[in-house]
Amino acid sequence: MAKHVAVLMGGWSVERPVSLTSGKACADALESKGYKVTRIDVTRDLGALLAALTPRPDVVFNALHGKGGEDGTIQGVLDILKIPYTHSGLRASAAAMDKPTAKAIFAAAGIRVPGGRVYAKHEVLAGDVIPRPYVIKPPAEGSSFGVQIVREGDNGPAVADWGFGDEVLVEPYIAGREMTVAVIDEPGKGARALGSIDIRHEHGFFDYEVKYTGGQAEHVMPPVMDPNALAEMESMAVAAHVALGCRGISRSDFRYDDTAGEPGMVYLLEVNTQPGMTPTSLVPDAAKSQGISFPDLVSWMVEAARWG
Repeated sequence: MAKHVAVLMGGWSVERPVSLTSGKACADALESKGYKVTRIDVTRDLGALLAALTPRPDVVFNALHGKGGEDGTIQGVLDILKIPYTHSGLRASAAAMDKPTAKAIFAAAGIRVPGGRVYAKHEVLAGDVIPRPYVIKPPAEGSSFGVQIVREGDNGPAVADWGFGDEVLVEPYIAGREMTVAVIDEPGKGARALGSIDIRHEHGFFDYEVKYTGGQAEHVMPPVMDPNALAEMESMAVAAHVALGCRGISRSDFRYDDTAGEPGMVYLLEVNTQPGMTPTSLVPDAAKSQGISFPDLVSWMVEAARWG
């Protein structure tokens, strides 16, 4: 009998549209591999979710993004039910989603990260809290929602109508290129870099539009960069995955400051425990560069799933 997989998608975060696209792609791929698939559009109605998970699936493929699906909330529910699920568990998910907490963990593990800290919104509104250029971002959102770069000559950060709470994470702006590293954690073998990508585009940074609009960015694999810097970046990605306690697949995002020439300096920005799985997403491209098809990738994730 084919393994029964429930694919969770949608959710109530600002990343709902991305999750629906990820979920459909993953569900289609799993069906192509012969799995029995139930597609579940998750809402805040816990009773409806429990009903949708009856009869009990063998595995949950968690294609949710953002709050509720990526921050440990849904992981806790599945842990209570003892249903194996893809991606990281409750603790790693919660820690990674909270950027200040994750940065503290990375720094304690000796991983290079930008400086900066969390400020109250009224402090940021009152004037520059650190020298320009700098970056402001919500402490706990994904897909670059709310991210702004404040440069010399700008009027200032647009936080008057900030819709992400009363706190703002402010970091020095790191010049250079945007890079990402996919990490795969194989049971019994440990974590390793699956592939690295140089993300090239014409925007100021890798924002929501660039991430999820086809043709907006070029994925260069492997990155053309100093080999020692590349090795360091991949090592940092694996170390961050391990430091957080991630499992399955994660994706680490970096800035590579090579503005003064090679070798440049690598800075870890964040770790995504639920990386996008859309047609334009980075992890599927990294896997493809290693000869792993999209259906084989999601099938591996299902077979590696566990709870707790």
